[in-house]
Amino acid sequence: MTTDSASLVRRLTFVATLGGLLFGYDTAVISGAVSSIDANFIDPLHLSETARGSLSGWTISSALFGCVVGSSLAGWASNALGRKGGLLIAAVLFLLSAVGSAYPEVGFGPVGGMGPHALVPFILYRILCGVGVGIASMLSPLYIAEIAPSHIRGRLVSFNQLSIVLGMLLVYFVNWAIASGGDETWIRTTGWRLMLLSEAAPAVLFLGLLLRVPDTPRWFVIRGREERAFGVLARLVGEAEARTVIAQIRNSLRVAPESSGVSLLAFGSLVIVAGILLSVFQQLVGINAVLYYAPLMFKNLGASTDSALWQTVIVGLTNVIFTLVAIATVDRIGRKPLLIAGGLVMGVAMVTLGFQFRANAEGTGPLVAAMAYIAGFALSWGPVTWVLLAEMFPNSIKSRAMAIAVAAQWIANLFVSWSFKILIGNSTLNALFNHAFPYWVYGGMSFLAAAFVWLYVPETRRRTLEEIQTLWTRGDARASVAAKQSAAG
Repeated sequence: MTTDSASLVRRLTFVATLGGLLFGYDTAVISGAVSSIDANFIDPLHLSETARGSLSGWTISSALFGCVVGSSLAGWASNALGRKGGLLIAAVLFLLSAVGSAYPEVGFGPVGGMGPHALVPFILYRILCGVGVGIASMLSPLYIAEIAPSHIRGRLVSFNQLSIVLGMLLVYFVNWAIASGGDETWIRTTGWRLMLLSEAAPAVLFLGLLLRVPDTPRWFVIRGREERAFGVLARLVGEAEARTVIAQIRNSLRVAPESSGVSLLAFGSLVIVAGILLSVFQQLVGINAVLYYAPLMFKNLGASTDSALWQTVIVGLTNVIFTLVAIATVDRIGRKPLLIAGGLVMGVAMVTLGFQFRANAEGTGPLVAAMAYIAGFALSWGPVTWVLLAEMFPNSIKSRAMAIAVAAQWIANLFVSWSFKILIGNSTLNALFNHAFPYWVYGGMSFLAAAFVWLYVPETRRRTLEEIQTLWTRGDARASVAAKQSAAG
């Protein structure tokens, strides 16, 4: 790569990763506002313990329902409007929902004067933001994978995960800074609104920069605009290699173009099942129960509000540091070894954390266990899952297959986040296990995730996107694909 092409790849990757930053920012911003939302919208309803836990869990995790919708629409958007066009929609949704969720009463009643009646518009705005997150969660890594040279693709796609965790870390600092501006009463009336409104700033930056970047070469080829594809590729990899890459993309689509309605099972069921299970296991290990409710987790161990927020920042820093380790190793060690090792580390850490809760431990023990768990996830299932999802599906089914896998991920995320609030607040389970039960469940899921990768997930390191397609076409299917390509040529 020339200096100019390397610079262009970095610039395009940076813009796409802002979608990841907003993904992380939005999913974590709610952590600082949980108690205020409960106090303003849930507690005045005087519900039973189970009903209160369920409604609170739905309110906090309602954005995840939007994520399911958004990721389901992302496949259509990426094909019809382009990878860039879908990201533009996500940027607009981020901006609208930041303002709306901070001031849900606008248009319905006085700000701060509607009480629990503002809950419905608040949830609607959070769902709207979730749609943006769902779209960006699929299209940001896909955009990077389609503009990145194969020898550094894993590293560049992993930068999207780094942006996600940086967004989370950034919002932890923002929430702490805002919370430091007043007492508990001020936070419950004003501070929580400023936390949610703060998302508008990165959303405006994302929207502005997206208007200045091109779409991906593969989308241009899919839409029959090979001249535009060549123009972008020539800037990315040089004219000679650009012709070769376009020929490879064209050949991969001769089996069936992405827009032709080819069966998702054209390359066998394993690639679809593997993509879905990678996504589901990424959530069943419990990561977002930890990230969304980190302050609550530390409060349950006896920490003060200020101490809980600072321990949450430490967890966020651990997330960033070990994501950097993943970026440095994913193209050298490979996807599969990292996923297996990470699953084992998370399993041990979660089981240990559960016993810390069971023993009602305080001090550094639970924090160290939480940090070990976050380190295991950040080193593996955080970034590497997105790398695999962005590269594992053949071109002719990529948009639809990735949309299904990402939608499955958000459904699992919604289930885990909603159920955690119920489990952690259940008095019967707490009497028996003292908040330990859900952490033991997540530990078991971590061990199962490692076993699944060991048995069923192939290594894709240093293969082009078109070469990865052959991993899913075996025996007669591979011969059929080769025959179709030969006949078309």
